[in-house]
Amino acid sequence: MSATTVSDVMEGAGMTVGGFYAHFHSKDDLMAESVSSALCQSRDSLESAAGDKTGADWLEAFSKSYLSRAHRDNPSAGCPLPATLGEMANASDAVTQALASSVETLVSDLARHEQEAGQARPREEALATLALMIGGITLARALAGTPASDEVLKACRSHLKKSLGR
Repeated sequence: MSATTVSDVMEGAGMTVGGFYAHFHSKDDLMAESVSSALCQSRDSLESAAGDKTGADWLEAFSKSYLSRAHRDNPSAGCPLPATLGEMANASDAVTQALASSVETLVSDLARHEQEAGQARPREEALATLALMIGGITLARALAGTPASDEVLKACRSHLKKSLGR
């Protein structure tokens, strides 16, 4: 991300650099907007997989969708965090704030369902669930093509079910 220039981005989009500055003040503004937009789309897609369920049923459906072979095998159509978090550590304040805001929205959604599931510390559980899911899918992708990849997905789903008392 950091090595990509505005010219690179605009050339890839088939537009001029002047067109870029008509919409964004800087590359950091573009990155912040991209992070927010990608995470919103990913969250909406995953939440739709959980449907109208609530509490533990919603959490189980949400995590099953996230920790799936389909999500592992199609990173461009899924959550952008596993592929980008390493670079986010060196991002600008604007990008970090966009990430923090998007993560907070997701954690709030998860915490609401954790509370409905009867968890004593719903925010803590939500943060742990999010970290387990992102770490699990990242490791499963790194191990793609090996039996361990499917084992990681299964172990993460199993652990989350146990945390819900199932």
